[in-house]
Amino acid sequence: MIPKGSAVMADPATLRELPPPLLLNLRGDAGAEAFRSAASGALGVAPPVEPNTVASRGEISVLWLGPDEWLVTAPSESAGELTERLGAALSDLHHSLIDASAGRIVLELEGVEARAVLAQGLSLDLRPRAFGPGRCAQTGLARVPVILQQIDATPRFRVFVRASFAPYVTEWLKSTIAELA
Repeated sequence: MIPKGSAVMADPATLRELPPPLLLNLRGDAGAEAFRSAASGALGVAPPVEPNTVASRGEISVLWLGPDEWLVTAPSESAGELTERLGAALSDLHHSLIDASAGRIVLELEGVEARAVLAQGLSLDLRPRAFGPGRCAQTGLARVPVILQQIDATPRFRVFVRASFAPYVTEWLKSTIAELA
């Protein structure tokens, strides 16, 4: 594992583990106006309905994982308040809200070679016209299921990986960065 806050530098790619964020798995009926309105009111942003997109406002992001499933990300210090607010807003509606924070590690990969690093281990088209800022996907990276999010055009990516696979994925990314350096 990478010590939190530290970075592995390789010219021109950087890998670091982010401080643990709040990760909420949200499920509901995206076609129901009451659900979208309640979620939007609690989060400040509506869950996206377009596949593989991200809706963000401030430090809260909502990643589309499926027609009725999203990953809500926020700073961990907002965990109790945000979870309670969202749960209360959706309480009268059919939904599922599960705190998945302890189950995933978030790695951030950025730099001009970030796409080349990722391309070594996944079959997703990462060209900017196909996968740019505001996009996300559930995919396999080095044979491990991950959620990939492009943050900006640097390019900067976030890799959400199950905690049990994090050491393997981290080492794989570090060695791939070293090979391309």
